[in-house]
Amino acid sequence: MSTLRQLLAWGEETLRQAQVPDAEVDAWELMETAFAVEKSCYFLQRDDKIEDTDRERQYRGFIEQRCRRIPLQQITGRAWFMGLEFEVSDQVLTPRFDTECLVEAVERLLVPGMRILDLCTGSGCILLSLLARNPRIDGVGTDLSAGALQVACRNRDRLGVQAQLIQGDLFDHVTGSFDVIVSNPPYIPSEEIGGLMPEVRDHEPVMALDGGADGLDFYRRIIREAAGYLKPGGWLAFEIGCSQGEDLVRLLSEAGYTGVRTGRDLAGQVRTAFGQLPQKNTNTDNADGPAGPDGM
Repeated sequence: MSTLRQLLAWGEETLRQAQVPDAEVDAWELMETAFAVEKSCYFLQRDDKIEDTDRERQYRGFIEQRCRRIPLQQITGRAWFMGLEFEVSDQVLTPRFDTECLVEAVERLLVPGMRILDLCTGSGCILLSLLARNPRIDGVGTDLSAGALQVACRNRDRLGVQAQLIQGDLFDHVTGSFDVIVSNPPYIPSEEIGGLMPEVRDHEPVMALDGGADGLDFYRRIIREAAGYLKPGGWLAFEIGCSQGEDLVRLLSEAGYTGVRTGRDLAGQVRTAFGQLPQKNTNTDNADGPAGPDGM
């Protein structure tokens, strides 16, 4: 019969031998999930014999899954984003810390009463975080994947926010106009998919990754169609790949957007791109609206 300390050491070593990154961190998080134990309690109980063999069996199963490079968040079924807990599965991309800079930049555009549209919403982490943190905003999210929409709906209900979630290809079935359209679309060039980490390549939905030959297919479509859904002076906001900044600036500028700019994440990598639909009165520089997503 093992102790918690022995079982955790086994988990760490097993993950290291499988060359899983951050073996110590993952072994602990899987123990925390399997045994529902916090670190303070663990240190009090770590040398006690494990009597709950079902939990031990579950932990060993978790470690085996992680050795097969199933993402940690898919095993635990949860991920943290903007301080909120989201359900995740193999139907959605795992929310990334890098994406938080997009949410923070979009928040600088918002004023009460605005309406936002999130395209390729996935787990809903962008849209639902914005709504949870800005309760006087209305929001709509779309995704082509029925499985992703089911996850997003459960996250919406868990967070207790109001959001319309629509299954469709980008703007399909979307009605009305919006102050901000935000998207973290597929942007990995097709030929680069095979070189991604196995957690991403083998276990996250390819349809949420593959952006076409140059990774820009969805940006082109969204930029081309967004003008029909943005209010005058409304903003288009994207997460982008770190090498795509110049391309997005060009695409947005060529489409007639103004105030075009990119922003960086905390690692200093280009991560976001923004453009503003011109006001109907071209002599007015968004005088009654937000100044833009500066401060990124």
